[in-house]
Amino acid sequence: MRRSLSVSVLLVLAVAAAACKEEGIVSVHKLAFTGVKAVDETRLKSALATKENAFLPWGKKHFFDRARFDADRKRIEAFYNDRGYPDARVTAFDVKLNDKQDAVDITLTISEGEPVKVAAVNFTGFEPIPPAHLDDLEKRAPLKPGAPRDRALVVTTHEMAINELRDHGYPYAKVATTEDPGPGGKTTTLTFSAEPGKIAYFGPVEIAGNKSVDQQVIRRELAYKPGDLYRRSLIQETQRRLYGMELFQFVTAEPIKGEAQADQESSEVPTRVTVAEGKHQRVNFGVGYGTEEKARIDGEYHHVNFLGGARSAGVHARWSSLDRGARVDFTQPYVFRPHFSLGLEGQDWHTFTPAYNSIVAGGKATLTHRADQHTSWSLSITSEHDLSRIAPDVINNPELRTSLIALGLDPTTLEQTGTLNAAGFDFQHSTADNVLNAHRGYQVAFHTEEAGKLLPGTFNYFAMSIDGRHYLPLSDKVTVATRLQLGNIAPPRCPECLEGRDQKLVPFSKKYFLGGATSIRGWGRFEVSPLSGSGLELGGNSMFAASAEVRAALRGNLGGVLFLDSGNVWADSWSINLGDLRYAVGPGLRYQTPIGPIRLDFGWQLNPNALLLENPAVPKRRWRVHFSIGQAF
Repeated sequence: MRRSLSVSVLLVLAVAAAACKEEGIVSVHKLAFTGVKAVDETRLKSALATKENAFLPWGKKHFFDRARFDADRKRIEAFYNDRGYPDARVTAFDVKLNDKQDAVDITLTISEGEPVKVAAVNFTGFEPIPPAHLDDLEKRAPLKPGAPRDRALVVTTHEMAINELRDHGYPYAKVATTEDPGPGGKTTTLTFSAEPGKIAYFGPVEIAGNKSVDQQVIRRELAYKPGDLYRRSLIQETQRRLYGMELFQFVTAEPIKGEAQADQESSEVPTRVTVAEGKHQRVNFGVGYGTEEKARIDGEYHHVNFLGGARSAGVHARWSSLDRGARVDFTQPYVFRPHFSLGLEGQDWHTFTPAYNSIVAGGKATLTHRADQHTSWSLSITSEHDLSRIAPDVINNPELRTSLIALGLDPTTLEQTGTLNAAGFDFQHSTADNVLNAHRGYQVAFHTEEAGKLLPGTFNYFAMSIDGRHYLPLSDKVTVATRLQLGNIAPPRCPECLEGRDQKLVPFSKKYFLGGATSIRGWGRFEVSPLSGSGLELGGNSMFAASAEVRAALRGNLGGVLFLDSGNVWADSWSINLGDLRYAVGPGLRYQTPIGPIRLDFGWQLNPNALLLENPAVPKRRWRVHFSIGQAF
């Protein structure tokens, strides 16, 4: 009865579709499945021609088409067959018109059947590559014994096997894939047989397509030279390096002769690097809005081939309620060796916080070594003039006068001013798969900085911080992201000083604050901090923060998160107390865009700070809403 009713509805829909325009009159409100367990429903839907309407009311509508729907039933069987389920069938379908008869809900019932499983995966003829690399290939191969025979995974494993040979000096390698079905046809053994061919080395390198960029600039970025053992990974690294220069909109590096043509085998493989130059001068102007910085205006001019030689130079200006000013920069690549670069930066920057305002004017020189696309370290020298001024509410509080003077503020102007000369070291390592929206991998950033001593100035301190992030995918739709931060600033010891250290030797602009869109989201920016007697934030010398959130894809580009943030800031150096943390929890929404996810978070304070003096124009509350672009971490 159920199937005959569905067929009757389909006949009505077919007549309606024939009588209407090409786009149809009956839209697909919902497309659902029952019986789907072995495959991802989102991917199954994406393989079909019948689409459901967009989630948002003003989104795109998709109309029912009988011919497409009939073809989709065959597409479902083909989709399952490619993933190792040859017996999968659409056993029933249910079509329901709404009361207005302008939209339909479709439910397809699928019997998946038993899969054809992989009994074993064998690699033969791979003796020319080191045993450790063959073991690694077997571990990395996505095709695993006991899993369904997935056609895409067979192809991927085949390509990985060829590339492993090509990465050990065998550009003409061939790999054949054979299958041996087991009894009953429900198991299969796959064998990848290698024919390595002749070992070869890189030959002459041709450069093509460059116009204003000197050929030598391109050659010095090559990851190989004539005479080196042929390795496919070095060709890929060359392309990555050239793209990273931002000079070219297109780069390809490839052997001049076909890699897989055995009759052309030669011990020398010449290559050609072809580039297409992009625009070397770029101007960007942007206007944005965030819950913390309010309106924001950014302007930037950048020249990526300044004075030739792939040097870059630029100027960046910003205006917002939190910070404003201008920065200029210059980068000289290929200092000493290809992996080194020298960067120079000058700035005049104003920052505004609830506790103080600061003006920083000066420059910085940084020598950076980038070992590969994952790892870099740098040494820097900073020389700048800092001026910090306490907010009026703090200045006008007579109870705080003694404390502020002890922090190095002038007793008449209540300002902190001086010259900061410091040496710094930074290390960064990242395996995250996406800078804007990571789903797997990790990031580690370490920073140390010392002012005074070897570089005399007004300020004298040693600072250290570490930021670690980890991304663990639980499925194609769910990722667990975690973050840990630790920081400390230590001025010299001073027995006669109030807190045992001379606090006036640390500029206010270096103090730690937490709270806001990227840390403890139940509080506003800078609101987690040691407080003055009147309840205003003053910043601290030690900091600890930890966050965890579950990110899930909900529908289309829409995603959701649940997060737990914790942390605090303490006035003294190395005074971290894990029993004295602030906590916030909450949900959030994410909408994916080409420039990163648009983010909306609602944070709730689990243990509010009753001493915090908040804006008197806003009722005291335990929650904060944050709107921004990009993940919190």
